[in-house]
Amino acid sequence: MKCNFVFLMIGMLATSPVLISETSHGPSGLFGPDSFPSEASESMSQVASPVKYDPANAPFSRLAFGGGISLMGVDLQVATNINRHLNLRGTGNFFRYTVSNSNIDTSGFSLNGQLNFATAGVSVDYYPFRTHGFRLSPGLLFYNDNQIKGGATGLSGSSIVLNGTNYNSETADPIVINGVLALNTHKQAFTISTGWGNMIPHRGGHWSFPFELGAAFTGTPSLNLLMAGYGCTNRLDVAISGPSCVNMATDANAQANLNSEISKWTKKLNALQVYPIFSFGASYAFRFR
Repeated sequence: MKCNFVFLMIGMLATSPVLISETSHGPSGLFGPDSFPSEASESMSQVASPVKYDPANAPFSRLAFGGGISLMGVDLQVATNINRHLNLRGTGNFFRYTVSNSNIDTSGFSLNGQLNFATAGVSVDYYPFRTHGFRLSPGLLFYNDNQIKGGATGLSGSSIVLNGTNYNSETADPIVINGVLALNTHKQAFTISTGWGNMIPHRGGHWSFPFELGAAFTGTPSLNLLMAGYGCTNRLDVAISGPSCVNMATDANAQANLNSEISKWTKKLNALQVYPIFSFGASYAFRFR
């Protein structure tokens, strides 16, 4: 009886189509490759496949040059790609403009001045969206020589008020004021900006038209003023160099009044610790390797 029962069980296993189809797929049996679902096999093959190298976006394979205008003068830029989301960009700005004595005459003072803008820096442009030009750009100004120089020469009888005291410019040796407004308290300054336009286009083509808006944290501007010549507190002494006329460069009261005014103006400049960044222009990119 026991032998008949064993042979009966073997016969059932051998003739059962369900068990054969579920447990016997080729020579590997239960653990053969056909025993896994097709979806799982496809997933495993995708995971195992290597990432394809894209030579069109190889690091430092493209270079772009750009130019435009900004609040710091003529704007020049150069950029290269790091990957599809990052560019490394160098920036430079320069501008110089001079006003001569003959151009401006205000309140009896002949004015002259010069604008000197010169900066150089580097930024990392992060593009969060691969196919859009929006970017965020932290950076650093490693050279900053932005400053405004000015001077004023008083005509005979012209006056200036310092800390409530009125000084009239002497005829023979008029009052002269020279000053420098430095916009570069921090020679190296952190910058942050945003904008639109990728100097390294990823959709093909060579031209782009980037726009940028941000700020450079240059610190509170510094003001330096020097005075020379003679000023008279009594207007009648202007022509004759009378007793009320003092040397504005050496007189203690005149210098104290000047420093008081500088202190007032410096407090007003405290709000200008950030220099605005605004630029737009055009750039051309090409592949160099």
